Amino acid sequence: MENQELEAINNGTDQTPEAPPTADAAVDQPDEASDVGAADENQPAPDNPVVELALKDLQSRRDELSTEITLLTNRKQQLEAELKTSFAGQSDAIARRVKGFQEYLGGALQDLVQSVESLELVVQPMVVQPSPLDQQASDQQGGEGQNASDAAPTIAVSDTFRPDEALIRSALQRFLQQPDVYADPWSLRRSIDARDTALLEDWFFNQGGRGAQPSRGSRPRNILVSAALIAIIGELYGAQFQCLVLAGAPERLGEWRRGLQDALGLGREDFGPSSGIVLFERSEALVERADRLEERGEVPLILIDTAEREVAIPVLQFPLWLAFAAGPNERPDDDDLL
Repeated sequence: MENQELEAINNGTDQTPEAPPTADAAVDQPDEASDVGAADENQPAPDNPVVELALKDLQSRRDELSTEITLLTNRKQQLEAELKTSFAGQSDAIARRVKGFQEYLGGALQDLVQSVESLELVVQPMVVQPSPLDQQASDQQGGEGQNASDAAPTIAVSDTFRPDEALIRSALQRFLQQPDVYADPWSLRRSIDARDTALLEDWFFNQGGRGAQPSRGSRPRNILVSAALIAIIGELYGAQFQCLVLAGAPERLGEWRRGLQDALGLGREDFGPSSGIVLFERSEALVERADRLEERGEVPLILIDTAEREVAIPVLQFPLWLAFAAGPNERPDDDDLL
């Protein structure tokens, strides 16, 4: 019995419940929790919807700005191209006008110096001499009442150049061939076409060297036809003629000077009051010069630009004059830039 009681006591001692954990053990538990929290912080945070929305908005604005920059760049290139075409064309036209005026002004100043040197202190009255055709008409009227056998024969206007018809037609045919760029001065160095020769033939043989002809469509073309006419008149009259050009504006006169220089192989010394070609802005000065030439026994050849709306009446008295009449689709004054 005693042994059983002792075993019971021993068994009861072995089954005693375990003591609760001490404070030290309780303190060790939070350290494990902190380690777990630190491990969670090292992991990447989940996506933020606000940040994603802001990024999308910035990307959209960036795309819009890129599109606007592309449009503005294209517009800039288009404006630059337009400026190069329009402004360059205007600048080129202005440069041509300034160049023509410069050349005309240089020649005009030189002519002015020569005119001042030969200025007459006493003004001589201007006497208008009748042309050879007018003299022939007066002789015809004076012969009325006399015997027909004693009356001087008269020549019709259209027959003025009939004695020189072979020479004139030969020159016109020669001008249709290839241009002779090495021809002597006062000879045509360019070629003309059949319409140009038809115009000159009508002026020589139908109008007798006095009348208007339709413009060839542009001032350079009219200048080329005039150069051919000057070359023929030079062969007929030699140094006994002088060409007088009436254009009415420095720019047009500068264009006439350049065109005749190129077509006839002339220099600056060939333009002036004592030279072969004289340029005029006013018809009054041209008429005065033509009268002086006839007084010296020379023949004036008068050329009138299309910009002149009408031919002055005193010009009609001279034996040789050609006026270019602008066509219905041709502007007489084509120097305006606008």
